Amino acid sequence: MKKTVYYLLAIILFSVLTILIIANIYFHFFTNNILANHKLESSNFITRIIDHFRPQSIIIAPALRAEKTIHIPEGFTNQDIARYLSKQEPWTSKDFLQVVGSVQAGSKIATSSSYFSTKFPFLKDRPPGADLEGYLFPDTYRIYASSTVKEIVSKMLNNFNEKLTPKMRADIKSQGKTIYEIITMASLVEKEAPINYHTDNNRNARIIAGIFWNRLKRGQALESDATLSYILNDTESQHQGKALEINSKYNTYKYRGLPPGPISNPGILAIKAAIYPLLTSYNYFLTPSGTKTVVYAKTYAQHLRNSYKYLR
Repeated sequence: MKKTVYYLLAIILFSVLTILIIANIYFHFFTNNILANHKLESSNFITRIIDHFRPQSIIIAPALRAEKTIHIPEGFTNQDIARYLSKQEPWTSKDFLQVVGSVQAGSKIATSSSYFSTKFPFLKDRPPGADLEGYLFPDTYRIYASSTVKEIVSKMLNNFNEKLTPKMRADIKSQGKTIYEIITMASLVEKEAPINYHTDNNRNARIIAGIFWNRLKRGQALESDATLSYILNDTESQHQGKALEINSKYNTYKYRGLPPGPISNPGILAIKAAIYPLLTSYNYFLTPSGTKTVVYAKTYAQHLRNSYKYLR
C-alpha cells in the first residue's frame, strides 16, 4: 500500500516538474523572440493595454432620439397645421408657415417652394410662388422630436407622393387636368362633403365633385361657402350679405372657375372623388346643420324649397 502511494506521489511530482520546465521554455521563447521581433518592450506593452481602456477609446452607443406622434386630420389647412405643431413644441407656427406658405394666413409665398418642387416633381404644375396648401397629406406621423420643419414637410410630401398612384396620375392626365386642379377641387370637396374615412364611403363626395365639375363645364359659379370660409377665417356653413361681395378670387360666388389654389389639405377619398366624380342630373346640394345628410336638387326652385325646409 505504501509503495503504491509513493509511486503516485512520484508521478505527480514528475508531472509538475515537466509543466514547469515547458512553461519556462515558452516564457523565454516569447520574451526573447516575439517581443524582440516586434520591438516591444514590456513597459510599452503594458502602456498600450492601459491606453486601450482609456475612456476616449471606449465606443459609446449613441443615445436614442426622442420621438413624437402627430396627427393631421383631413381638411386641415396649412394654418391649422401650423397652430397644431406650435402646441407640440419645439416648432413654432411662424417657422412652419415660412416654409409652407399660406394664403389664409397672409403668407402666400413659401420660402422653400423651389426646394420642394425640385425634390417632388408633382409640385411642378403649380403656379409660380404658390404655397403648399393641399399637398401636406393628412395622416398620423411618427417623427423625431428634433426634426426640422423641412423634415416634417418632406415626410408629408413623401406620403402624398405614395398615395397618388401612377394610375391616378395617368387618369388625371387623360382627363386633360393637372394635379394642381385636382387637388384644388378635392380641397373644396373635403370641406363641402361629409366623408366617412372609417368606412371609405365617399359616394356623396363623388356626387358633389360631379356637381362642381359640371358647373365649371357650363360656366356656372361654384358658389362654395368653403372658399369664403377659407379667406374669412371662419367656420360658417352659409354666408350672406357683404361676405358674398368680398373682392377675392377665392370668392366663388363672385368669380367663376376654380379658386386660385387649394383651400385645405384633402384626404385620399376627397382626392379620389375629384378624379372619379359621379356625374348626375343634380346641380344643387345642401347639408342640414348638425347632420351628415346631403339633400340634392336638380333645379334652383327645388333647391330653394330644400333650403326653406332644412335651413330655416
